[in-house]
Amino acid sequence: MVISDRDPPAQALPSPFFARPAELVAPELIGCLLVRRRASGALLWGVIVETEAYCQSEPACHGHRRRSASNDTLFGEPGRFYVYLTYGVHHCVNVVTGRSDWANGVLLRAAALPGAPERAAAGPGLLARCFAIDRRQDGLIATPASGLWLAPRPPGLAALLEEPGPPGEAPLLQTQRIGVSQGQELPWRWYLRASRSVSRRARGDRTPRHDGLADLLASTVGSFDGSRTP
Repeated sequence: MVISDRDPPAQALPSPFFARPAELVAPELIGCLLVRRRASGALLWGVIVETEAYCQSEPACHGHRRRSASNDTLFGEPGRFYVYLTYGVHHCVNVVTGRSDWANGVLLRAAALPGAPERAAAGPGLLARCFAIDRRQDGLIATPASGLWLAPRPPGLAALLEEPGPPGEAPLLQTQRIGVSQGQELPWRWYLRASRSVSRRARGDRTPRHDGLADLLASTVGSFDGSRTP
């Protein structure tokens, strides 16, 4: 999905948004937009539907043991992207949160892209690939000036997430993190239940037959007056 530079996603989340603990920022990033400016000037964007929080105080965090050249960005200024390579194959995109000199960040686990297959970015490696993000973006400040940023929730998504919903059917589900060997007890993963682009659902939470996010994305596309391209 590509839209012009004049459209709403050119607005970025403010710096103070990220200057809080990761476990507070992570759920509030659900429904926000990840935006990438292409060389042509057009914008590629998707809705973040799954996140995980990490903190230096717990063993699953990259900065838990020590600060190093490879994880230095995670100890830096909040509001920067921290990009690392896992298993020597897949890149993972995080945004630094909290405060400087304390490793704290949110992993962007999955996104839904208008006009793309629903599983195109259903996992951190796939998300990075869809947005062509690698170690070259490590340390970038999340602002339009850098070409990669996070935009606020569109009104329709904000309204969806602010509704409590029936008992046991809240729009946002909080669960344990996945793919980690330590710190599994921390319930620091969140995802949008209406989306079919989530990487892995919690046990007992069924994948919806209809992607409840699709209609909202369609209206969002219309409000941005964008042009859909392959």
